[in-house]
Amino acid sequence: MAGRIKAPTGRYGGKSAEERQAERRRRFLDAALQMFGDAPGYRSTTVAALSEAAGLSTRQFYEEFRTLEDVLAALHLQVNGWAQEAVLAVAVDATDLPLAERATAIFRAYAANVTSDPRRIRITFVEIVGVSARMEEQRLARRAQWIDLVCAEVAAAVARGEAAPRDYRLAVTAFIGSVNGLLHDWSAGWVDATLDEVVDELVRLLLGIILQPSDPRIAGA
Repeated sequence: MAGRIKAPTGRYGGKSAEERQAERRRRFLDAALQMFGDAPGYRSTTVAALSEAAGLSTRQFYEEFRTLEDVLAALHLQVNGWAQEAVLAVAVDATDLPLAERATAIFRAYAANVTSDPRRIRITFVEIVGVSARMEEQRLARRAQWIDLVCAEVAAAVARGEAAPRDYRLAVTAFIGSVNGLLHDWSAGWVDATLDEVVDELVRLLLGIILQPSDPRIAGA
């Protein structure tokens, strides 16, 4: 069902229309994180059930979103945004660290954020897949942003003389696929390792891309 979206007006309960709208949106996204990221999952959730879980009405749902897919799209971006904020915060503090230490700090921040709640992993790596052409486009566009972020880190390493200059985008694209796959498998219990061990292995993979095979920093990561 295609819904209606209209901008609220006026103040009520001491809150502006914009504040009430932001609160409703947050409640719908909080409910979606639980229902899409755990049980029953995105494909088995209805507008009525999501509205009930949010403590709101279906009328209020259609004032914020047109479809459940719109909610999934917003939630997927929100979860990725949380992870990116965590990464960028650490990257600033790690600017002056040696390459291996900097990479470890950045990927530990990403892994800690995305695995801090198994529902976030499910939204990022499971529920978003195969929904529609639109969602696939968003998933790949968001992945491209992560690729851009890592490529920027690699370019900075090249500028500091820590890596040889070349086009790393294809290799970084493959690396991001490894990050997603390994973290998903770890969270699902398919990988017998601690999260730190997973991060250390990802850092070794990245250094293997950037550095020459004989460079001792690869083995020492």
